[in-house]
Amino acid sequence: MSAGRLTLAVQKSGRLAEGGFDLLKQSGVKLAYARDALMRRAENVPLDLMLIRDDDIPSFVASGACGCGIVGENVLAEAAARSARVAGLQIVQRLGFARCTLKLAAPLEGPVQSVADLEGRAIATSYPALTAAYLKERGITAEIVEMGGSVEVAPRMKIADAICDLVSTGATLEANGLAAFETVLESEAVLIANREALNGAAATLDLLVERFKGVIASRQTKYILLNAPKDRLDEIRAVLPGADAPTVAPVVGRDDVVAIHAVCTEEVFWSTLEQIKAAGGRSILVLPIEKMMA
Repeated sequence: MSAGRLTLAVQKSGRLAEGGFDLLKQSGVKLAYARDALMRRAENVPLDLMLIRDDDIPSFVASGACGCGIVGENVLAEAAARSARVAGLQIVQRLGFARCTLKLAAPLEGPVQSVADLEGRAIATSYPALTAAYLKERGITAEIVEMGGSVEVAPRMKIADAICDLVSTGATLEANGLAAFETVLESEAVLIANREALNGAAATLDLLVERFKGVIASRQTKYILLNAPKDRLDEIRAVLPGADAPTVAPVVGRDDVVAIHAVCTEEVFWSTLEQIKAAGGRSILVLPIEKMMA
C-alpha cells in the first residue's frame, strides 16, 4: 500500500461490486481507466482499489494488504468466527445495500420446525462457523455439513435435515419446499477498516466515510414542495414523514395559502401524499436529493 494513499478492497464482480462502484461514483470518486484486472486508481482522491473475491476481503484487510474494504456483513461474520485477527476489524460504516438474511430453514412438513428440533440432526450450510456458534449459544448439538453452493437442495437429496443459508426474497426456499423458521444474522454491505494499516491515509478514510454518509442520507431522503391552506399548516406538518422544521413561505397574491418546503428523512409513500392532499395540500412535488451533508 502506497504511503498516504488508501487501498480499498472491493469485490471484483457481483452485487457488492455494483453497489460499491455506484457508491464511489455517487461520492465523487473518479476512477482512472486501467487494464489491470486487480487494481484501479482514483484520479481525484488518494485512493486505490484492489478488486478481489468477496471471501478474501476480510483477510486482505486484516493482514494490512488493504486499509479498508467493502464486504457483506455475512462474509465478515463468518471470517471473524474463524479468525481472531479478522474479529478485530472495525465496521466503520453500514452502507445500506446488498441486504440479505442468514436463516435456518427446513422442509415444510418435516420433523424440524424450530431450533430445538435441530438436536441430533444434520444442517447443510455455506456458513459453518456462524452456524456452529449459533447452535452452541443455544446448547444444540448437531452435525454441520459444509457445502459450497446449492445448499437448498440438501434436504431433498437426504444430505441434511435442515439448512442455514442466505435468504433475500424467499423464492428459492419456496421452490424447494422449504420454510425459514429462525434468523441467524441480518446482513448488509459494510465498510471495514484496519486502522493500524492505514499508512498515513486516515484522513482519506474519514473523507470517504463522510461522503458515504452523505450519499446514504440522500438516498433515504426526499424533498417535498406543496401549497396548503394556512389554517391547516399544523395538520400537514404532522403528516410529513421525518420533517423536523419545514420552511413555510407566503404565496404571492394569496393571504390564505402558504408554500411548504420540507426535507423528509423517512420514506414517502403514496398513502402519505394522499394524507397531505386530504389535509388541503395542493401542487405536491416529491424530489430526490442528489447530495446531502449534515
